Amino acid sequence: MRVGVILPSFDTTAIAARSCATEAEAAGIHGLFAYDHLWPPGAPGRPAIAPFPLLGMVAAVTSHVALGTLVARIGLVPDAVLLGEFRTLNDVSGGRLIAGIGTGDRRSAAENLAYGLPPGSGDVRRQAVRAVGAALVAEDIPVWIGGGAATTNALAREIAATVNVFGTPVARVAALARGGPVSWGGALGRGTGVAAAQFRSLAAAGATWVVVFWPGSVAPIVAAAAAAGIALGW
Repeated sequence: MRVGVILPSFDTTAIAARSCATEAEAAGIHGLFAYDHLWPPGAPGRPAIAPFPLLGMVAAVTSHVALGTLVARIGLVPDAVLLGEFRTLNDVSGGRLIAGIGTGDRRSAAENLAYGLPPGSGDVRRQAVRAVGAALVAEDIPVWIGGGAATTNALAREIAATVNVFGTPVARVAALARGGPVSWGGALGRGTGVAAAQFRSLAAAGATWVVVFWPGSVAPIVAAAAAAGIALGW
């Protein structure tokens, strides 16, 4: 199982994200990921840095760590533009991209509507995810599909993508893992023992990646990974 960190991107500058990136790579964290939100969930008016320029900056100050979107939402830009952004980031990072793609949901719909971007029906969004994801898989770029709904999970399996879930119980991760690769995102438990147990349970459930919120320092992640027997580095 690999360990990733979600970059701090709800800010007016990328200073914190840059510091997180260099510290995480030095510690051997396997991946760095960025949200695709127009504002922090539930907090209109607060800042949010767009994922592709942020990850482009991270690509310039790192050499080994994987870089991913968690997840880029269909409908914020035309599908062809989104594909171009993924391909460019993959090129500038030397092939380190993980292309996380999602349909969006009711919680993110207000962001679209505020900028005059109606999200469209679920079927239309899933068709777009399928088309973009399949194109990237055909180019040997790893693709994660933001999962949860059975139809979206099935779509991910159809195009040989990883199902990405967020804050999902371990039992559900185990059920999904029986059908193919699953990545998990969410909060790291407090305290080394609790966090290590969390890593071990997710690994036992079959999660291929665990991606946690940046806790302000790499130390808790490194300590929990070591206690769980998870090797960091490349």
